[in-house]
Amino acid sequence: MDRGVFTRMDALEDHHWWFRGRRTIIRALIEPLVKSKDNPSILEAGCGTGGNLRMLRDFGRVDAFEFDEIARHAAIAKSEMDIQYGSLPNEVPFDGFRYNLIGLFDVLEHVEQDVASLAALAERLDEGGLILVTVPAFQFMWSKHDERHHHFRRYSRKSLKQVAQNAGLRTVEIHYFNSFLFPAAIASRGMKKLIGSDIPDDQIPASWVNTILRIIFEAERAMIRRVPLPFGLSLAAVLERA
Repeated sequence: MDRGVFTRMDALEDHHWWFRGRRTIIRALIEPLVKSKDNPSILEAGCGTGGNLRMLRDFGRVDAFEFDEIARHAAIAKSEMDIQYGSLPNEVPFDGFRYNLIGLFDVLEHVEQDVASLAALAERLDEGGLILVTVPAFQFMWSKHDERHHHFRRYSRKSLKQVAQNAGLRTVEIHYFNSFLFPAAIASRGMKKLIGSDIPDDQIPASWVNTILRIIFEAERAMIRRVPLPFGLSLAAVLERA
């Protein structure tokens, strides 16, 4: 990603509505996956500047790795964890360790070899272990935001399930999320294209707007497994070895 993206991420991921809302959804997805485990082992692949690590440590023992050195050092400072260098698919650290849960949160779209990356992580799963993946949804939503973040693609339910299958994984569950704000996002991105705006999507809005957007996003936690939403800005999948 562009250096400015990591700088904004480090500064905003504790406050920005999108980061906070996504953590709420991820937490809601993880809770039933690990509730039967005693101190489960968790790996975050591509932890960025470390904004999810505190939440993940609420569930069990956590390891993490990150490719970008500046982001990795920011995550170390934030978490006081020994975060290793690593990249997908060929340089996954913690050799010999196996995990009950591997989190890949908005990382797969940054990796050219998405099938090989999931297959490499599958090799690190303990018996009965799961991979939780979140990715941006729908190729028609492609924008300068994706280019700035060096995305290779966005996913649909069908395409993500196919990538998982090609990696030797079975899709246990799959959900669109960030759905309530989907119409507003379409309108916003359409307007930006119309007027040629280059304002980054990840800039934090006014405090009251930020709070409203966060509340709307977080409200989906009560629905994520109960109501299958047909669309959303993001997609989450729980995967296991086939």
